[in-house]
Amino acid sequence: MNNTPLTRTVTVRNPQGLHARPADLVVRKATSYQSLILIGRDGELVDCKSILSLLTLGAAQGTVLLISADGEDAEEALDSIAQLFDAGFDDKNEMKGAEPVADV
Repeated sequence: MNNTPLTRTVTVRNPQGLHARPADLVVRKATSYQSLILIGRDGELVDCKSILSLLTLGAAQGTVLLISADGEDAEEALDSIAQLFDAGFDDKNEMKGAEPVADV
């Protein structure tokens, strides 16, 4: 059995960066897995299950982050967290070029 953590890179796509709301989404997703999940850049990795740790990264739009997961559900954890980043945290108003949603 391989004991090497799985890794994946993601890019912060939304113009507001990894602020409180998307960080909360990442933490909620990460805590649904048993694996140890770390995220960071420039050699600084923090606990992906801690919102305060995520916010200390200061990840602005365009920041490339490394996600590392170690455990039985590591691959699934990486996939689901990467999907959050790829989707811009499902906030169309935060995605570059997106039209604002009008209240009807």
